[in-house]
Amino acid sequence: MGIGIRGVHRIKATGRRILRRPVAQQFTPAVVQKEILSGITVALALIPESLAFAAIAKVNPMVALYTSFCMAIVIAIAGGRPAMISAATGSMALLMTSLVANHGVEYLFAATVLTGVLQFSIGLFKLEKVFSFIPQSVIAGFVNGLGILIFVAQIQQFAGEPWQMPVMVAVTLAIVYIFPRITKAVPAPLVAIIAMTIVAIGLKLPIRRVGDIGEITRNLPSLHFPNVPFTLETFGIILPYAVTLAIVGLLESLLTAALLDDLTDTSSSRNQETKGQGIANIVTGFLGGMAGCGMVGQSIINVRSGGSRRLSTGVAGAFLLFSIFALRDWVQQIPMAALVGVMIMVAFETFDWRSLTTWRKTPMPELIVMPLTVGITLLTHDLAKGVVVGVLVSLLIFGWQAANVRVTASLGQGDTKVYALSGQLFFGSTSQLIEQFTYRDDPPQIILDLHHAHLWDFAAASSLAKIISKYHQFHKQVRLVGLTPEGAAALRRAGLPPEQMILRTDRLHSQVA
Repeated sequence: MGIGIRGVHRIKATGRRILRRPVAQQFTPAVVQKEILSGITVALALIPESLAFAAIAKVNPMVALYTSFCMAIVIAIAGGRPAMISAATGSMALLMTSLVANHGVEYLFAATVLTGVLQFSIGLFKLEKVFSFIPQSVIAGFVNGLGILIFVAQIQQFAGEPWQMPVMVAVTLAIVYIFPRITKAVPAPLVAIIAMTIVAIGLKLPIRRVGDIGEITRNLPSLHFPNVPFTLETFGIILPYAVTLAIVGLLESLLTAALLDDLTDTSSSRNQETKGQGIANIVTGFLGGMAGCGMVGQSIINVRSGGSRRLSTGVAGAFLLFSIFALRDWVQQIPMAALVGVMIMVAFETFDWRSLTTWRKTPMPELIVMPLTVGITLLTHDLAKGVVVGVLVSLLIFGWQAANVRVTASLGQGDTKVYALSGQLFFGSTSQLIEQFTYRDDPPQIILDLHHAHLWDFAAASSLAKIISKYHQFHKQVRLVGLTPEGAAALRRAGLPPEQMILRTDRLHSQVA
């Protein structure tokens, strides 16, 4: 995604080598060092984003920081996708603003716990399979829309800044892309952040720092039960928010996991990730945090910096807490220019540049899905809405294409006419089927050959029953051959007698032919 063909192949090759190694060999000192440094890099990038998301949700900045810490730690243990980062996100923060404004932050904590319970239940009953129906064109629209949103958000950071800001951003990008050619022992984004911080402090540059975004205190998270009445009224207030947060959180988390699977050529457990997200949100809610989910940008930073295991995710959460408690004064001095540069790199890494080169090979109906998903995402600033619209349009396109049923007529032996049906028979394809038969002029014996058709639902069975009924009005006999057992059962429920149906067998098919 944006790192070039060589970069993608290099990351995939690394993933394959890791899978083939014994566990003991996977945690050599060099690997542990790389995991720790990549986790530190992610933690430093999480701080300003968490503060910004707190402002969106209209909560205390520490609520978002606690969220990022808790989510990263718990998902490192309970998640199903190694190296994936889960924390407070903008899309989730947008969904909870009205809850906080109308009912207060305590209801947010309760909604976060309920969100986790719902997500864990989805994983427990393996309902996460529903999310596997998201088409590739929608996924491309998701990552492209996210990449553009990240880039636009960074460009907006330049407003009102002195000339030193764009210079530092350019230098940060240069370090990020050039330093790996010198050595990969230390993540280039971490080197850029440290170097720019030293320059900003040493030269006393008049640019914004992390401390200007929001106040960071040294208070540690503690066990906190939401201070809300445990009544049906409370449940009715938080349930709609929890359902939305659970679906959006899983949508973004599973899409992020799929993206990392593709980047690293490794596999992850959707079911484990679903349950892990639920456990993480339950713990977060009881520690005074808001609902979070998987983060594409931070996950790519982690992989780009060399992280490939759960250790890097855990280190990100642990170092975030350490930064809050022990390094607060230093962290607050990090220039926003350095983090903007790193996030611009993430924007380019996130965007699926290959989708721009394959559009000529894509069928026209599917071609509109990706830009439509991107457009809705940019218009609403909501990834979930873009994905939902993309999926719905994809379903309509699929239904339109699947509704194409062909009916071929031929004369059989004697006074027999054979209608061969091919295609998918369901509610969307059978509405015009009744008009394709010449009931009055056909011979006395009619055979409907369904060897190359599949009957899916009761609506299709009812349509076939109507066709047979119309032939009966003209005193003509109809047999259906080539039925599957499921199709025969649907026709029996539609009122068709079994003696008119012949199940699908090669012998009967050759007899009809």
